[in-house]
Amino acid sequence: MEKIFNNTEVAFSLKSDTELDRAYFLFKMIASEPLVRIGTAVTNFAIKAHLPVEGLIRATVFDHFCGGTTEVDCLTVVDKMFTKGVSSVLDYSVEGKEEEAQFDAALNMTLKTVDFAQARKAIPFAVFKPTGLGRIALYEKVGLKHPLTESEQNEWNRVFERFDIICRTAHEKDVALLIDAEESWMQDAADDLVEEMMRRYNTEKPIVFNTLQMYRWDRLDYLKELHARALQEGFFIGMKLVRGAYMEKENDRAHQLGQKSPICFSKAATDENYNLALDYMMLHIDRMAIFAGTHNEESSYKLMEMMASQGIEKNDCRIWFGQLYGMSDNISYNLATEGYNVAKYLPFGPVRDVMPYLIRRAEENTSVAGQTSRELNLLKTERERRKAVRR
Repeated sequence: MEKIFNNTEVAFSLKSDTELDRAYFLFKMIASEPLVRIGTAVTNFAIKAHLPVEGLIRATVFDHFCGGTTEVDCLTVVDKMFTKGVSSVLDYSVEGKEEEAQFDAALNMTLKTVDFAQARKAIPFAVFKPTGLGRIALYEKVGLKHPLTESEQNEWNRVFERFDIICRTAHEKDVALLIDAEESWMQDAADDLVEEMMRRYNTEKPIVFNTLQMYRWDRLDYLKELHARALQEGFFIGMKLVRGAYMEKENDRAHQLGQKSPICFSKAATDENYNLALDYMMLHIDRMAIFAGTHNEESSYKLMEMMASQGIEKNDCRIWFGQLYGMSDNISYNLATEGYNVAKYLPFGPVRDVMPYLIRRAEENTSVAGQTSRELNLLKTERERRKAVRR
């Protein structure tokens, strides 16, 4: 298959020279693990001490990785990307909250994004995080099957109700809905909730999508078991496939508890696991839909090749490629130019509330071998290409 992901002119066609320089500077910083650790500590301190750093954050890392502070803020970016055929997923990236009022606020914001998706072709999916709707400690307790107090049971009932309101609304408005995966110790409870939503609302086609983090060695078996239940009970499966974004936290926790890590023993094993999940879902694409959330070029080529070999059209609505805003533009824009379905995750929210997301992005880029150097090489190539054109 023709290699298309080196075309930097297409990849960065929407970036001005100033934006290109800012991106190069950011990834240079992210490439240094000590700088990321120091920057993270300083930023967390400044936020907690209520120091006036939001302007600096907004002008650098926030504007590169986020669409804005509100859903309306994002529309300029949404419309701009869609001129190149790249769609958006508005991601209210506020997480780790603890209060019922905050969970209700996240519910209402997610319902807003469902409305946005229904009204705009450029926004084909809505999305939410389970911990946006309930406490992580409660998910963990439910997942472990520990008995709940009466108060906790009432709290869990409210979490279930929030899930159901969002999924029912998405079904009624015919908007596909992605539900993110998070830490392994809360995921069992979230998986059970999402499966129940699939059972209720995926009776005619995939509307509700769960997320599989394929750096977990148990996820392929989970997918196969879910598929068996779906066939028996007559519902469709929507699944976002990602490698995962909590690796260091997962390994550290497993080590502290003296448990086997849920993470594959190597990057190669993770890549193999991801590609096996693609194989399995493509084999059963008649009852499934795939959102391939990947910054990996080889996995992207693999999916393209499988689509071609199975005679599946590039714009088949059951198959989407997805990347994060501010990363892997060489994949997103070149795929879109070729006619594939592509959507960028576009995070938004108040600067302070989005900081956990931004810190995770920086840590992920630092820990994933090759990701940051690839971004830097592409940015450098495009800067040099533009200079040559001007000569």
